[in-house]
Amino acid sequence: MNTKKIIDKIVKTSQGSIDDLVNILHSNCDAYLFKQADQVRKKYCGDEIHLRAIIEFSNHCRCSCSYCGINKQNTTLDRYRMPPEEIIDYAKKAYISGYKTMVLQSGEDPWYTTEKISYILQEIKKLGDIAITLSVGERDYDIYKQWKLDGADRFLIKHETADKALYNSLHPHSSFKNRIKCLKNLKELGYQIGSGFMIGLPGQTLETMAKDILLLKELDVDMAGMGPFISHPKTKLKNYPVGSSYLTLKALALTRILLKRPHLPTTTALEVTNIKDRENAFYTGANVIMRKVQPYKYRKLYEIYPNSTIHEKSIEEERKEVENYIKMIGRKVSITRGDSIEL
Repeated sequence: MNTKKIIDKIVKTSQGSIDDLVNILHSNCDAYLFKQADQVRKKYCGDEIHLRAIIEFSNHCRCSCSYCGINKQNTTLDRYRMPPEEIIDYAKKAYISGYKTMVLQSGEDPWYTTEKISYILQEIKKLGDIAITLSVGERDYDIYKQWKLDGADRFLIKHETADKALYNSLHPHSSFKNRIKCLKNLKELGYQIGSGFMIGLPGQTLETMAKDILLLKELDVDMAGMGPFISHPKTKLKNYPVGSSYLTLKALALTRILLKRPHLPTTTALEVTNIKDRENAFYTGANVIMRKVQPYKYRKLYEIYPNSTIHEKSIEEERKEVENYIKMIGRKVSITRGDSIEL
């Protein structure tokens, strides 16, 4: 079966084998893949683009991820923690500027106890009809349960790679088994869950990427983020090349035609590698964009990967710029919270 027919089959049936996905990722049938992904996006997600505010509130981390610039071995990084009241204040500023979703992200920082996170959730919920996404790493089932009760709607915890051996080699503090357990626990508790993976990790193959996409389907994710691997000079993988932004777009498009309903953001990693590809992402299946809203004195320190393109503007100015861009490409700015799309 030729590649176009495989793409058509996946669009129609939402089914595909590892060999099918590898065939598409390896092929030069990109224009057809992107066109089909854009049509699927339009059918299931419409022309709205959802804007999310992200507050990266701590760059302290207990983890030793081999690719991440805020790993605990990086002793040259200035560490910070936003006080709970400051987090709440910036969530309020973002809400006033028009954001209906707050993504609260940090390293795995035990200073933020269950009770502190609960307080932050409860206070942000008082501001208005706001969806809250937590992205704070691996915690116990009962803690996830408590945060759900306190107002968390969604949880983002990427699986990073579906290759168990590769995952375990990159995460000496944890295991692939526990990461998947966390995702399944969150799903069971009623969270809208988000996962995702990197493209271009050292040791990754096209077969691994195909397994990544199929794992997203198995987990029945509500959101999926994928971006190119970007090496950081203070990590074990500092000498490896950047992942392909174009292959990232192919993975994004393939995820759209296979899974249909998940919200797919254009990730900041994709923006860092090539702004032109960020624009193209909205024509290959993406329907979400995130914008940082924490103070600039913290933004430059949340350095998962190097990023020198920081120009200080107000939350309102940045929001307006994104809105203008969305309108320029012929899309609409969503005025909803952007909850899960059900088929």
